[in-house]
Amino acid sequence: MSGSTVAPQPTDPDRFDRALRQLDEANTQDPNSELVEGKSWPRELLYAQRLYQWVRQLDPNASETLLLAARSQHICRWLIPRASYDMTKVGYLKWRNELKKFHAQKAGEILAEAGYSPEIISAVQALNLKKNFPHDPESRVLEDALCLVFLQYQFADLARKTADEAMINALKKSWNKMTAAAREEALKLPFDQNEMRLLKLALA
Repeated sequence: MSGSTVAPQPTDPDRFDRALRQLDEANTQDPNSELVEGKSWPRELLYAQRLYQWVRQLDPNASETLLLAARSQHICRWLIPRASYDMTKVGYLKWRNELKKFHAQKAGEILAEAGYSPEIISAVQALNLKKNFPHDPESRVLEDALCLVFLQYQFADLARKTADEAMINALKKSWNKMTAAAREEALKLPFDQNEMRLLKLALA
């Protein structure tokens, strides 16, 4: 995490705001919803904003490219449902791979419409595709944020309907991808007794 709290300004603030607005408008179309404090939100809109917030928390100096990648990482995810692929490990991996390509393509279309150059679009898409993970520091911040969104907002629900062994394996995979700074943030989260039990088993 950076020691500075002053975030760099986008090269063109109006263009940046326009891009965020257009990305959010696309995710607003998600037919799936999630209830937060009595208000219903389109699931992918909520996910994008949570991921964006974690990136900003992990790196207050996050670049414009990284912030755009965070806001577009799961853009229009519902358009390629898991059920459209075989319910096997091979089917799951194929689905995940197709999703990454779809998100990168969709993000590129929206950013081009907002006025971004091919160079910036390509850099955002490289992050969407995790092309240079873990060697690129920005890809590590994004992956940390993805893992923290999972732990903060998805872990509890998944733990209730997943066998312990599978849940522990998922936690191990996430933990192994995270940096020390992200692990520190994760341990501050308000896990309940069952979540903490599973996490301790995963880290044992």
